[in-house]
Amino acid sequence: MLDFSKNHFELFGLPESFRVDPDLLAERYRALQQRLHPDRYAAAGDAEKRLSLQASTRVNEAFQILKDPLERARYLLSLHGGDFGDRKETTQDMAFLMEQMELRETLSGVKDQHDPIAAVGEVLDRLADQSGALVGELEALLETPSTEDLKTARELVRKLQFVDKCRLEAENLEAELEERL
Repeated sequence: MLDFSKNHFELFGLPESFRVDPDLLAERYRALQQRLHPDRYAAAGDAEKRLSLQASTRVNEAFQILKDPLERARYLLSLHGGDFGDRKETTQDMAFLMEQMELRETLSGVKDQHDPIAAVGEVLDRLADQSGALVGELEALLETPSTEDLKTARELVRKLQFVDKCRLEAENLEAELEERL
């Protein structure tokens, strides 16, 4: 049914790389889900039904990880021996942390601005630029990583965690502001 010993990349027949073709990933995901979906095993025995459910769940989890750059970077680092179980690990780059604080301060005062939705949009644009730059650096570092590249990639993942969290806060604020219109 499914080889549970395979890593996420192997499940989808993809190279173990940070660069993932999202269309190919989605195509292979749909093919696996079609083959493994529990509905196909409705008339099967209990053991087969259970295996189908476990396989389908594993494929879903692997897909969610590989389609998200932050989760994919964490996963690749874990494959290279880096445990990323503690998501509270933080960057020591003070300039970056200050910039993140400034963005959060901008968000906290956005409701007092003339056009709060536009202000949130500007923050989201800055965050998208930061995320794009970090993802670009991760692509280069994780292609054929050395020990030093892995250490640098861990630091970039820590930064990307900050950017991602701030982006979620900004998107939630934007949704809240749009509801008030």
